[in-house]
Amino acid sequence: QVQLVESGGGLVEPGGSLRLSCEASGFTLEYYYAIAWFRQAPGKEREGVSCVNSSGGSANYVDSVKGRFTMSRDKTGPTAYLQMNSLKPEDTAIYYCAVRPSLTPQSICVTQSFTWYNFWGQGTQVTVSS
Repeated sequence: QVQLVESGGGLVEPGGSLRLSCEASGFTLEYYYAIAWFRQAPGKEREGVSCVNSSGGSANYVDSVKGRFTMSRDKTGPTAYLQMNSLKPEDTAIYYCAVRPSLTPQSICVTQSFTWYNFWGQGTQVTVSS
């Protein structure tokens, strides 16, 4: 059974750091995977945060997190991480990881559309507050 499980969320003061993990299971290594992190704050739409394509490219970030967040992934499989530094109250949200498999490496990943991804985790809560 394919499964994504996010962890690492919690309560942190402004300026603090958290490292989120997206542990994948049930995915075959015969596929290639684009991976993304999204977040959704109360009363707001789901927002893409970062993504990496399935051909080994560098991570892309939305402007609001550039220079503060760093996404990484395992070399095989769709397990991924999100290092979040200099956190701000506006980063408060539920954070989700998402995966899109493909039979061949793809040079694209998207943060504009969560429906582009096929598999989702259940999310982990990040709260930034003093």
